[in-house]
Amino acid sequence: MPEFLLHKIPIGQWAKVFVEFLTDNFYEEFRLFSDGLEWFIQGLIFLLSAVPPVLLILIICALSYFLHRNWKLVIGIAVALLLIVNMGYWDRTLETVALVVYSTLISCILGIPIGIAAAHHRWLYTLLRPILDLMQTIPTFVYLIPTLMLFGLGMVPGLISTVIFAIPAPIRLTQLGIISVPKDLLDAGKAFGASRLQQLWKVELPHALPSIMAGLTQCIMLSLSMVVIAALVGADGLGKPVVRALNSVNIAQGIEAGLAIVIVAIVLDRLLKQPGQSIEGVEAGG
Repeated sequence: MPEFLLHKIPIGQWAKVFVEFLTDNFYEEFRLFSDGLEWFIQGLIFLLSAVPPVLLILIICALSYFLHRNWKLVIGIAVALLLIVNMGYWDRTLETVALVVYSTLISCILGIPIGIAAAHHRWLYTLLRPILDLMQTIPTFVYLIPTLMLFGLGMVPGLISTVIFAIPAPIRLTQLGIISVPKDLLDAGKAFGASRLQQLWKVELPHALPSIMAGLTQCIMLSLSMVVIAALVGADGLGKPVVRALNSVNIAQGIEAGLAIVIVAIVLDRLLKQPGQSIEGVEAGG
């Protein structure tokens, strides 16, 4: 074996030194950021908890009917959410929803502009592609170690880890939607004297909206898949009873908490999905 292969490249040691540098020099700044973000998350949980469960379910059902005009969907959502209340996981569900809302919001605020830029600059997407692959394939537990050191126990390290895992979805699908705009539409926009910004707002984004919405839905699903992982670093929500059930081999608790997570995922997916549009259909169309 060549001698240079016997000398280990200290990649892990470099990462450790970098994280320790951040914690030694920016500890107060990271904790201040963590406290501020925790305040926003807890504020949303407080607002949701202040509404009686039945009233909040009625509001969600009204929103569902307004968006889809489908009574079967409304009845299904009502029965599913009432089942969560009956199982005693309503408060945990609200904590999970708050975590998903903020992780999805941050992922889309950052991811959609990056996806637009990547669609307009091929070199940028070439640069981003291996990074996005790494973010989605590296074991999620790896995220928890540095985020735990930087932000401490609580919702914030779980939120940051969730954003890292979920943000590739809006980036990829936004980029896919923008590059799939027919050239004829772009040429028509140019013929009418549209500027690049007008092309973006009036031609590209409307055409790419189904793909962007699919990215939003995928982002929510990926965020929910991180609920249990986030519970390992102190994040509240439905992940905590799952972890407790795993530690105590409590089959009943694990199945009930897992069912509640599935219900939340289905409800959010049905609320946000455009009628007749599926994620698979968008990806196939792209």
